[in-house]
Amino acid sequence: MIDGDSPSLTRLEVRLGHLLVTGAIVSATLLAVGLGLWLSNSHMGTALWLLNAGLVVLMSTPILRVLVSFREYVAMRQWFFAGVTAVVLLELTVTVLVALSRR
Repeated sequence: MIDGDSPSLTRLEVRLGHLLVTGAIVSATLLAVGLGLWLSNSHMGTALWLLNAGLVVLMSTPILRVLVSFREYVAMRQWFFAGVTAVVLLELTVTVLVALSRR
């Protein structure tokens, strides 16, 4: 099992924290600028692109979190957690592919 005080676990937590904060900030910025442009009725094409980009970043952040977790668990040789994370990644991939195919 993973030792709660392990440097590898601390590194994983720090990386995941940075990833989630960065994803939230980028998404919020894109959405805010897009909304501002949309409300001002100027550059509607750019506004819609920024709003869509903000939503894509927001939705992809958890998927990136799973990818980073998988990589770190493999590096730590925590095969159980790597396997569970791989199953979650597979489920997310299938969900995205099904959603895109029904578009």
